[in-house]
Amino acid sequence: MTGTGEERARKTAEGLAHSSGFGNAHTSEAVPGALPTGRNSPQRAPLGLYAEQLSGTAFTEPRAANRRSWLYRIRPSAAHPPFVRADNGGVRAAPFTGTVPDPNRLRWDPLPEPAPGTDFVAGLWTLGGNGDVTERSGMAVHLYHANSSMERRVFSSADGELLIVPERGGLLLRTEFGLLRAEPGHIALIPRGVRFRVELLAASARGYVCENYGRPFQLPDLGPIGANGLANARDFLAPVAAYEDVEGPHEVVNKFCGNLWTATYDHSPLDVVAWHGNHVPYVYDLRHFNVIGSISFDHPDPSIFTVLTSPSDTPGLAGVDFVVFAPRWLVGEDTFRPPYFHRNVMSEYMGLIEGAYDAKTGGKGGFVPGGGSLHNMMSAHGPDRATYEKASTAELTPQKVDDGLAFMFETRWPVLLTEQARTADHLQSGYDDVWQGLERQWGPGGGFPGEPSRP
Repeated sequence: MTGTGEERARKTAEGLAHSSGFGNAHTSEAVPGALPTGRNSPQRAPLGLYAEQLSGTAFTEPRAANRRSWLYRIRPSAAHPPFVRADNGGVRAAPFTGTVPDPNRLRWDPLPEPAPGTDFVAGLWTLGGNGDVTERSGMAVHLYHANSSMERRVFSSADGELLIVPERGGLLLRTEFGLLRAEPGHIALIPRGVRFRVELLAASARGYVCENYGRPFQLPDLGPIGANGLANARDFLAPVAAYEDVEGPHEVVNKFCGNLWTATYDHSPLDVVAWHGNHVPYVYDLRHFNVIGSISFDHPDPSIFTVLTSPSDTPGLAGVDFVVFAPRWLVGEDTFRPPYFHRNVMSEYMGLIEGAYDAKTGGKGGFVPGGGSLHNMMSAHGPDRATYEKASTAELTPQKVDDGLAFMFETRWPVLLTEQARTADHLQSGYDDVWQGLERQWGPGGGFPGEPSRP
């Protein structure tokens, strides 16, 4: 195939086949007869393949929570040389002990332009997180900025699953299970331990990554909402089997207990010809999210925007939630419609994929696509002054919010910063200023200009 790397990747990404359904027990084979029937590990697997199980949860976890897949591959994963330590680059992991926990509200501009030849792994940069990778608890917030595809190089994290949120430039993800295309407005979920390669569909790519150390992401329970709403399981797309039978050196980078390790295989490890199971990667288009909102008054809690959740040992308290602020109608009567002023026991990292966010319009540098803000537990936040003044006096006609796509990683513990995030040149100064000018209005006759005096 001729053309640039991006052109070849785009051609490959066109018209990919998928299997739909979140958490399903999927089956797929790239060659007829490669998937055994009636048993998982026959004495001799079909077509000279090796049978191998990949377990994302303990064998004995409840069936509803159990994640595992059987892979039928050209060589077993066990056939590899020793791993050796590699340079971590911008990657860090929990426990984050390099800085003092910071209660201040913080906001960053997008990552600076990377050096030429920076691929997805080299372009990873850790902002912070919580928990402990060795105890499989907590999460990390990473960003990435790349201008080169990974070539004869694959990556996996033994520490957690990776929720990739592209903001600029599409990605072709070549995984052990097959191929997925993730564009801005999509998310891609790579389970713990799954190997993959990232090829760029444009000259550069930028976005966010939530590394979930805890229990695998699942769809949230709907409770009184009922059987339908939020993210529909059928809109999550898993790959179909597609294998590489390529000899020659391939670098395998493994993130293990916070550090990067590397080994050079003599073949591509993306050599799975058939597979079945539910420990699989997915891609999901956030524009398919079925937004639930108030049709009477008040702004519901933002938990109604939860796409995926990683439960903890306390019911209703997530290790991390992934929340999306998708296009929606606002119709509440006598209601301040943007998100309200708030102090939250949960910690919130917010990013912007496109457009603008309806509660953040002002401030030096602004809240822009590729940037992010952090409001740790109990830090007071909410609409900035410009947003408050506009929303408090607006005519309350039905309003369509469709000029932006924002998201949030919300977690039960404070997000502790890395030193590189605390001292980054793209950390904005003066973020607190966006709330200055919210003056006292209370008192006899108090109110907005033109509003009748209160008794």
